[in-house]
Amino acid sequence: MDDNKKNVNNPNVENNQTEELSEENLSEQRGIRRDKLKKLQEAGRNPFLHETWNVTAHSMDIKDNFDAMEDEEVSIAGRLMAFRHMGKASFIDIQDKQGRIQCYVRQDAITPEEYQWFKTYDIGDILGIVGTVFKTRHGEISVRAEKVVLLTKSIQVLPNKFHGLKDPDLRYRQRYVDLIMNPEVRETFYKRATIIKEFRRVLEDDYGYLEVDTPILTTIAGGANARPFETHHNTLDIDMKLRISNELYLKRLIVGGLDRVYEMGKMFRNEGMDRNHNPEYTSMECYMAYGDMDAVMEVTEQLVYQSAMAVNGTPIIKYQGKEFDVTPPWRRLNMADAVKEITGVDFSEIETDEEAREACIKYGMNPEDVKKYTRGKLIAEMFEEYCEDVPGYLDDPVFVIGHPVEISPLSKRDPEDPRITRRFEAYINGWEIANAFSELNDPIDQYERFVEQQAQLDSGDDDEAHPMDMDFVNALEVGLPPTGGLGVGVDRVIMLITDSPSIRDVILFPTMKPLGKKDEGN
Repeated sequence: MDDNKKNVNNPNVENNQTEELSEENLSEQRGIRRDKLKKLQEAGRNPFLHETWNVTAHSMDIKDNFDAMEDEEVSIAGRLMAFRHMGKASFIDIQDKQGRIQCYVRQDAITPEEYQWFKTYDIGDILGIVGTVFKTRHGEISVRAEKVVLLTKSIQVLPNKFHGLKDPDLRYRQRYVDLIMNPEVRETFYKRATIIKEFRRVLEDDYGYLEVDTPILTTIAGGANARPFETHHNTLDIDMKLRISNELYLKRLIVGGLDRVYEMGKMFRNEGMDRNHNPEYTSMECYMAYGDMDAVMEVTEQLVYQSAMAVNGTPIIKYQGKEFDVTPPWRRLNMADAVKEITGVDFSEIETDEEAREACIKYGMNPEDVKKYTRGKLIAEMFEEYCEDVPGYLDDPVFVIGHPVEISPLSKRDPEDPRITRRFEAYINGWEIANAFSELNDPIDQYERFVEQQAQLDSGDDDEAHPMDMDFVNALEVGLPPTGGLGVGVDRVIMLITDSPSIRDVILFPTMKPLGKKDEGN
């Protein structure tokens, strides 16, 4: 606000907001607001009857174009966030989608009657203002009000402006208040929208992908190894699941002749929650007929690089005190080589499952866990347990390749070593941000892998194993061309580019336990 304005005493603590309000005071203030609303309605000034307001300018546009707009009439609208009453004149701050702008309201400009009503308005009310653009003596670009209209009466009390809304749990539960009080939060979600727009631009304009929609409700939750959410369709009387991936549907479209397809949307996995995991999250999957793992590596690099450039103007991502250069090309790291480098266990010298178990037990793995694992599964377990969390090891952009076939039921075998697959996982900051294959298109091999995965599912050895999907096998029998497929964790990419410490900071309404519900289990 203009620095020539003095802080005047006001009996309404809420309006000055110079101290925290107790719950008792909050209840009192809400009551006062309801009384104000009743008086407005009784006077025929019900704010909730307004349906529209002609907005001709926004706060930042006015400030950025002051020279052209000085003395011009503008019509703005937004939330009342601060005011100072000084007798027959007031300064107020209006917050719209671009930020805040000061308005100067004089009694003689809007009539004494309107000014008396105006003085009863509260922080949080939504106003429409018509006035002219000017600059105060102290150089603050403002709007000199000629008309002030109450468009919405806020009957809830916003957090104190000095203490703000800082409690993370309350911020996530009341995102609408979080967005009002914390401009950096609004900026994060504008950046999120930019990144998603850039994903679409790169996929469609640079690589010729077609955006499609596939089912969210399915009878078989395939395309990944994860536990699904389950529901029931009453009319059909069948159990259904929320998708954990859209991979198998997208590959059916490749079979059908849509050579390059992608979908960006919500996936659902009934698993743990932490700073990188939310049960409902945004994924982008794309499939390129006649492409391979190497082709979608390039797509991965460009999606991240172009998004970083679009948001920050640089390929250097600064995240929580670290810096990562996402300029292509990214390095490649073989999974077995990583295990050897970190643990010393050399799987190139190990041929049998029994030898692998002995080596892993000797290194320190739990014998009970190890006894049911194959050589390939143990490579993956060693990488996950001992390599992924090594500080700095997977920080700079890297493609981890050489995944064992046991953990890759949908990817082609490597022709030089059929024990591993043509697959990569992309890591930045130690996080997996993408997963990709040269897609398995051999229907017989696919069926046999499904049989093995279904057996693990049925036995209870792996409740995240991939279920049998005979219709997908049938699609492969019709004929899937050589295809490169890619899945990107969009939320994690957004976290990195926006320097957000938790996935909940980049999801508008993250999954939360209902208030009052007791913990059951962990």
